[in-house]
Amino acid sequence: MITIRRSDERGHASHGWLDTHHTFSFAGYYDPQHMGFRSLRVINEDYIAPGRGFGTHSHRDMEILTYVLEGALEHKDSMGTSSVIRPGEVQRMTAGTGVAHSEYNPSSTEQVHLLQIWLLPEAEGLEPGYEQRLFPLEKKKARLQLVASREGRDDSVRVHQDVSLYAAQLDVDDVVSYQLKKGRAAWIQVVRGDIRLNEKSLTQGDAAAVCDEDTVRIVGVNPSEILLFDLA
Repeated sequence: MITIRRSDERGHASHGWLDTHHTFSFAGYYDPQHMGFRSLRVINEDYIAPGRGFGTHSHRDMEILTYVLEGALEHKDSMGTSSVIRPGEVQRMTAGTGVAHSEYNPSSTEQVHLLQIWLLPEAEGLEPGYEQRLFPLEKKKARLQLVASREGRDDSVRVHQDVSLYAAQLDVDDVVSYQLKKGRAAWIQVVRGDIRLNEKSLTQGDAAAVCDEDTVRIVGVNPSEILLFDLA
C-alpha cells in the first residue's frame, strides 16, 4: 500500500525571514492525521533568508538530521561544536539529555534551503552527540547511497534508532529499486524534481508512505533528488 502526502497539503508558515513547510504536525501546525510515521516525527522544509536564523534553543530526546540543499547553514551548540553545513553533507545531532544550539544563514545575499528531520530515539536520556559527513554527488548518482543508519555502517552517520536513510540523485529515466523486508516500511521524500514511485507520480515536496510492499521502484522523470527511509 502506498499513501501519498502531497506537498500542497503540508502545513505552511511564513515568518518573513523563514518560509517553512511541515510534513507532520509541528509548532503551530497540528493535524492529528499527520503526527509522524513510525519513528519519523518531523520533516520540515525551510528557506532561511540571508543573515537570519534560529537563535539558541534547546532540544532533548530526539535524533535530529539536517540536509542542506542550497546555501550554507552555520551551527553552534552547547557541546562546543561550531560548523557550517553545505549541500552534500548530512549532520546528525543526538539531543539526548539536552542540547542548546543555534542555526544561522551566514550569507549576506543567498537564502539557505534545507530539510530538518527528527527521529524518535530508541531510548531516552542518551548522551548528546554530533556528527557531520560529506557524501559526494558521484556516490548518489543513479543509486541509493546510505547516509544514516543505526550502526553507522558503510561510513554513514549513526542514528540511535532502527532506521536506514538513503539519498539518491536521478537523471531522466534513471531507476533505483529497494527491497523492503517483511514488517518494515518506507517513507520516500521528493527533495526536488519529479519521479514515478511504483507508477505513481510525485513531485518536489511530495512524499509517500509505503507499507506491505516488497519492492520500491523509483524512476526519474526529470533531474531529481530523493530521500528513502527504511523504518522498523
